[in-house]
Amino acid sequence: MPEEILVNVTPKEVRVALLDNGALQELHIERKLQQGLLGNIYKGKVLRLLPGIQAAFIDIGLERAGFLHAKDIRLDYENLDIRDLLKPGEEVIVQVYKDPLGSKGARLTKMFSIPSRYLVLTPDNVQVAVSQKITDEAERARLVEMLEPDDTHGYIFRTAAFGANKPDIEVDKTFLLALWPNVIEASKKAKPGEIIYEEIPIVLRVLRDLAGYEIERIRVDQMAAVDQMLDFAKQYVPALIERIEYYSGERPIFDIYSVEDELQKALQRRVYLKSGGYLVFDQTEAMTTIDINTGSYVGHGKVEETIFKTNLEAVDVIARQIRLRNLGGIIIIDFIDMADQLHKDHLLEMFAKELEKDKARTELSELTSLGLLQMTRKRTRESLEHILCVSCPTCKNRGSIKSIETVSYEIFRELKRIAENYKWSGFIVVAAENVVQYLLDEESLMLAELETDLNKPVKFQADSSYNQEQYDILPMSERE
Repeated sequence: MPEEILVNVTPKEVRVALLDNGALQELHIERKLQQGLLGNIYKGKVLRLLPGIQAAFIDIGLERAGFLHAKDIRLDYENLDIRDLLKPGEEVIVQVYKDPLGSKGARLTKMFSIPSRYLVLTPDNVQVAVSQKITDEAERARLVEMLEPDDTHGYIFRTAAFGANKPDIEVDKTFLLALWPNVIEASKKAKPGEIIYEEIPIVLRVLRDLAGYEIERIRVDQMAAVDQMLDFAKQYVPALIERIEYYSGERPIFDIYSVEDELQKALQRRVYLKSGGYLVFDQTEAMTTIDINTGSYVGHGKVEETIFKTNLEAVDVIARQIRLRNLGGIIIIDFIDMADQLHKDHLLEMFAKELEKDKARTELSELTSLGLLQMTRKRTRESLEHILCVSCPTCKNRGSIKSIETVSYEIFRELKRIAENYKWSGFIVVAAENVVQYLLDEESLMLAELETDLNKPVKFQADSSYNQEQYDILPMSERE
């Protein structure tokens, strides 16, 4: 089965699932109240200079100040002092290249980049470059020959440009060259803390960034989003028009290929292998560790072969889980110790091959004598766990539980699922007190719309014995 994209749209949240052969590979979530900042351009004001680390804090109108390093201002930063580049109180135009992560503010740059379908415009950098993901030298040379840098702009060919023809490239170039002057003009009128250029919403980024030539179809469960995507595709990616379709099935779209179940598993600490072995994921602020265990798998031959087969099976699962959980920064993988060097070499080769599927930049180190493998993965947005969960107060912040928002949206989806399968006259939702309070106070409008859509009453009952993740939906007659 070719690759497929499922888009689940609700008033407060959009979820995008990328599948390969029916298996969930990536999940992108954008919430109305927590939209990512990546790619946005702001007019900021310099708050404070940090000469010791050659950086500055910039106020861009957010809760936390952004961080701007000298290397993200000029390429020749090593011969300059941050105090020669910026002054306290100075107004400065900056772009977000890393979303705020945890307690850290957004990472900022003055080396602007504006993406389109096939190209990235790099003002003030007049080079023409090609994505490292395109490894075919003949294709790289073909792409470079299509464009000539001008005096003030450069371009980077994105991975999606593989196989693109010159007319498509020229359309992208024309669009970007028309867009950039508008950004410049908006920057002159903006006040400190105001946004100048905002990235397109996730339903359109699906077409620009995720949907390559290998995507067979894109199924969307909201007609308004389908229309929006078709309008965008007609202008920028006509090849995808026929692949966008409205999903009107009775089953929730994320029930297809058990995507909802896979999402729930991706929040669990332990992941089981088909052989009986299992992986343990521990995510901290500093790094993520992944431990591999044989579990109930004992094999049918020598111990070394059993260990090698378990490690080899884990490679595919780990690479997929890293993408799905969107793990970034330092990742330490504790493979089961192997004595055979050929096994070690083959394991590294297979793991590197699996990581080639990842759009994020990754780097692998050598396997140590203790069986540890260190890797890094570029982190530009929060991990899946940090998006969907909050620190658990019951275990004194040693773990995490689903946030109130996540549980609330699950309840909405479950109500729709039950309504399509059972002819109940109404619904009683039993949940924790704080969840019920949040639904009645913060989501009252959405509840009213839901009752209208279902054409049935929905009532809520708080139960002090329920934890934040726990809820039940019962027919009204059972509780009245």
